[in-house]
Amino acid sequence: MMSTLFSISSAFVLGLIGLAFHRTHLLSALLCLEGMMLSLYVALALWTLQLESTSFSAAPMLLLTFSACEASVGLALLVATARTHGTDHLQSLNLLQC
Repeated sequence: MMSTLFSISSAFVLGLIGLAFHRTHLLSALLCLEGMMLSLYVALALWTLQLESTSFSAAPMLLLTFSACEASVGLALLVATARTHGTDHLQSLNLLQC
């Protein structure tokens, strides 16, 4: 069980590090967020299987639904940014002009 916990937490931390340090493109930031959400989904699904409780059985599906909604909103923002600014570089975006 310790190796599973280590792999899930390392996947989350790698996504967080990627989000913190490699912020050149909007697409890479969205992929890091998606990786973090998927590692949380796997952790929550394994936790509900370990507890063997029916009260938490809907929680992983709810998290996966929110993750899909987050991905679709992020993709829509990516398309809108690419159309208005011509690129998805985060350096070229200015919040005061948007």
